[in-house]
Amino acid sequence: MEPVRAAFRAECARFTDVLAELTDDDLRRPTDCPPWQVRDLVAHVRTGVGRLADMLAAPAPARAEVNAADYFGTAKFTAQVDADRIAGGQRDALRVDRAALATDFDRAWRGTEAAVAAAPPDRVVRTRHGDAMRLGEFLRTRVVEVGVHGLDLAAALGRPPWLTPPAAVVVAELLTGGRPAPAALGWDRLTLIRKTTGRAAVTAPERATIDAAGFRWLAFGR
Repeated sequence: MEPVRAAFRAECARFTDVLAELTDDDLRRPTDCPPWQVRDLVAHVRTGVGRLADMLAAPAPARAEVNAADYFGTAKFTAQVDADRIAGGQRDALRVDRAALATDFDRAWRGTEAAVAAAPPDRVVRTRHGDAMRLGEFLRTRVVEVGVHGLDLAAALGRPPWLTPPAAVVVAELLTGGRPAPAALGWDRLTLIRKTTGRAAVTAPERATIDAAGFRWLAFGR
């Protein structure tokens, strides 16, 4: 689990640095995750990185039922679940204090890291969907949340993506099931992540290459 923990630490630390620079005008910017503004997106990510500490404080399920790829399965993200996610981000954003934004996020992810460090590696937790997952697998989903929504935040702020190398490895391997994308595509990890998560369009020639190779990746919603 150490590579996943390292990726979580690296990406959260970078996200915290960015939050420390945001202005009130930045928080009101629209994002590519409508109807969220930057403040809603940040609130959603902050809730996501802090979720695991409470999960570890709850009783452990007897055995794991799903993995990280299953967590992002389209069957989980129904219209109602998506509506609740959007409303939750907007609701949590009402409590955002810009002056304490970075400090609060830093406290949340470090609390999660401490809880993970104190837990047995084979610990099983229950997700908000009600499924049981191994701790390492759920932490993998947290790297995806911070890393991919970091791309959304960078786009909203008009900045180059800052996805850290450790997080890029974890996210790309999850999205592709650990398989390399067809070499003919010539994609680096950032391009692969942007395209497989809908942050960049897949061209017709790229789609033809993917289909010809019989390559399939994880379905991923915003």
